[in-house]
Amino acid sequence: SGGRPAQEVAEGIASGAIDVRWPQGADLEEARSLAEAAARSAVERIAEASVAREGVIRRVGEAPRPWLYLIVATGNIHEDIPQAQAAARNGADVIAVIRSTGQSLLDYVPYGATTDGFAGTFATQENFRLMRAALDDVGADVGRYIRLTNYASGLCMPEIAAMAAMERLDMMLNDCMYGIMFRDINMQRTFIDQHFSRMVHALAGIVINTGEDNYLTTADAVEAAHTVLASQFLNERFALSAGLERANMGLGHAFEIDPTLEDQILLELAHAQLIRECFPEAPLKYMPPTKHMTGNIFQGFLYDGMFNLVGALTGQDIILLGMMTEGIHTPFLSDRDLALENARYVFGGASGLAGELHFQEGGTVERRAAQVLEECRQMLRKVSEIGMFAAIEAGMFADTVRTREGGKGLDGVIRHASEYLNPITESLSVRLGVRV
Repeated sequence: SGGRPAQEVAEGIASGAIDVRWPQGADLEEARSLAEAAARSAVERIAEASVAREGVIRRVGEAPRPWLYLIVATGNIHEDIPQAQAAARNGADVIAVIRSTGQSLLDYVPYGATTDGFAGTFATQENFRLMRAALDDVGADVGRYIRLTNYASGLCMPEIAAMAAMERLDMMLNDCMYGIMFRDINMQRTFIDQHFSRMVHALAGIVINTGEDNYLTTADAVEAAHTVLASQFLNERFALSAGLERANMGLGHAFEIDPTLEDQILLELAHAQLIRECFPEAPLKYMPPTKHMTGNIFQGFLYDGMFNLVGALTGQDIILLGMMTEGIHTPFLSDRDLALENARYVFGGASGLAGELHFQEGGTVERRAAQVLEECRQMLRKVSEIGMFAAIEAGMFADTVRTREGGKGLDGVIRHASEYLNPITESLSVRLGVRV
């Protein structure tokens, strides 16, 4: 390539203008040197994201926790922006732009600003850039840093992770188990992709969000509570191996117990408090009720209020606001405003209770937490005995069975040749002090 920029070379290969061949002898050494130099430059750019974020936070101010998390996604990035800015002005601390339906199954990343998403907006580097700039503007107006979230899970985890780092996103859904269980992505492919993408997130200071809340959409929230906790412990281990700090592990869980069940709130308290105590350094992401929302907006508003109360009492860090119109239609601006009002009231009035109330020793909450913890321990022992892939094949997560040779993307898993060279991975692993 004669030392040309990587982007130019990639475009040349894609168009057929550049003929690819494996270099030999002196050409190989020159190619290695040029690749390593390009990798060092790219890794430095990723690292700059964390420094830049801290600089903006010092300038405009940090949002107090818990961070109120709202979803925006019209399909048109130019319509998303004013909605996101309005949400921030009304109290949202984190804006998540949901991807267009099915993007996780695309084995490429769309390009440019997009206006044609379905039930979400395409994740592209230009869309990231536009929304980041818009949230920086409104953050300066309201006096607090507004965080931007998107979604890496799927067939393009590494690519979207890199785009997120370059455009200074702050959180990313990054959990290959979600892709395996709910998008039928091949487990070999996505575990490999997850490790690389989490190294990128680690260096960029991006908080990952994991998807354990999704388990409770297919499994019973009481019977499967231990699988959520087990997955969180596994996700913590995977994240540590990729160089992520615990302070950037937004482990997910959800308020999804059937509200007709006796002592539902007590059980939700037990589960949320157990997770809080198991991961004291993690910025836990708490998901609102969706599975049992019936379309009764008055009941739904109360249900979301109880979710907020449990979040306040157990010190959850990232609160994804529930919509009283869940399951009826895409939220109106007024629905989001009411959700913010609900959360502000509950967290403003009840957060101090967390340090005042204590659970009865040997009481129902403590016994339930101990039961879930023991079931989790037994499950993790079984996983250690048979291996992660076999555990997934046995349907131990989300009551869903997947096979190691099945799913989408296996054709992208190729054994390394003896001459294989990946200076980006090597540079990231050295920088983070982790194994490739």
